[in-house]
Amino acid sequence: MVFLGGYFSMKGCGLSAEIFSDRLLRLRACAGLAGAVRQNGTMNHSLPRWLVLTLFAVSFSNLLSASPAAATIKRLDGQELTPTEIDATVLDLIAKGKVTGLALAVINDNQPVYVHAYGWRDKDKQLPFESNTVTYGASLTKGVFASLVVQLVDEGRLDLDKSIADYLPKPLPEFEKYADLRNDERWRKFTLRILLDHTSGMPNWRFVNADGKLDIKFEPGSRYSYCGEGINLAQFVVEQALHQEVGALLQERIFTPLGMPDTGLVWREAFAANLAVGHDEKGVNLGHKQRGSVRAAGSMDTTIADFSKYLSALMQGRVLGPKALAEMTRPQIEIHSLFQFPVAAGPHAPPDTDENRAVGLAYGLGWGVLQHTPYGPAYFKEGHDDGWGNYAIVFPVKGTAIVLLSNSSNGEHIFRELLAKLIGDTFTPWKWERYVPYDQPGDAAQ
Repeated sequence: MVFLGGYFSMKGCGLSAEIFSDRLLRLRACAGLAGAVRQNGTMNHSLPRWLVLTLFAVSFSNLLSASPAAATIKRLDGQELTPTEIDATVLDLIAKGKVTGLALAVINDNQPVYVHAYGWRDKDKQLPFESNTVTYGASLTKGVFASLVVQLVDEGRLDLDKSIADYLPKPLPEFEKYADLRNDERWRKFTLRILLDHTSGMPNWRFVNADGKLDIKFEPGSRYSYCGEGINLAQFVVEQALHQEVGALLQERIFTPLGMPDTGLVWREAFAANLAVGHDEKGVNLGHKQRGSVRAAGSMDTTIADFSKYLSALMQGRVLGPKALAEMTRPQIEIHSLFQFPVAAGPHAPPDTDENRAVGLAYGLGWGVLQHTPYGPAYFKEGHDDGWGNYAIVFPVKGTAIVLLSNSSNGEHIFRELLAKLIGDTFTPWKWERYVPYDQPGDAAQ
């Protein structure tokens, strides 16, 4: 591909006429965005010129290298979108929301039909985000781990409802990491089900407690309170029971069979060749942690190409059989908290709410659940850290799903609009997730 006086030549680009034509149509969407910096002949200062022009340049590079997309993508309501329309929507929103980079995948009929990336994987180095760029999965790890556990339960190697005490060679508090629980026998009520559906009663992380110690704040199994500690404890129990490391099990049973070469729970030097770094609200580089130990609660690195393979395989029944998938994604505990991370107990705990009763917000095993939508039930998982925001939601009756991976602290602020416009999902509880839209006040979720 070469430029000739503002026009394109196909010489040496290696693209067929059909694909080349598709690229040009989609590049017009980018050009339309670039043109938006001018209104009535004057510069529109609501969109920074550097941001619009760099988005255009990066998207130009990405579009030329992208694989052929489906002719149209179907939303939940049956409306069809072209790749050009999707690109125009995404480019507009990442510009308005000041999002550094974003990768997305849309799944129709249980198959990925559109996988693409936009913006920068590293803004300082001017490196484009691509479909095989390694990005931080954060808590998406929990959902993948849960599917591994349910696989093992389905094979009879684990039991969801057996006390974890039955899997351990000695009482849990005799392990140094869990010594804080020595005076609370309620740990014996923990089961893999309770740890996976976030009803253990432990805080999300022990460091949120003033004394930094681990405790149990309410009767295990009685209510929801999101808990990373519980997921990591489930990992510990699985490893003790099977005498195998969870990262190796995931590699052997999920990542390798599904052809996910750029996904793992610990750092690999090969990731560095095409690596996303996180960016804060102002676009400042936050780096990418090279995690050296497996943490089921959130150490996974992945790509949009890989994760869309996993999610579509899950939907197709290639990760779990129908009965096991139904068990993982059925409501285990209803959720009435205002936010995803409620204070577990105490005088400062926020009041419950009925705001999400209409969609039947609940938790399954490692995945959130919406029991009631016009398109049947849905299951979802998010992932978040400073500089990173991810979200995936599946509508199994329709065979439709979407994955959003962003390396920007601003990414989640465009999720609500992306979900609505790209697949017609207006059911994700955005206030509960604290996905405050970019154009609303910061306290809009209150």
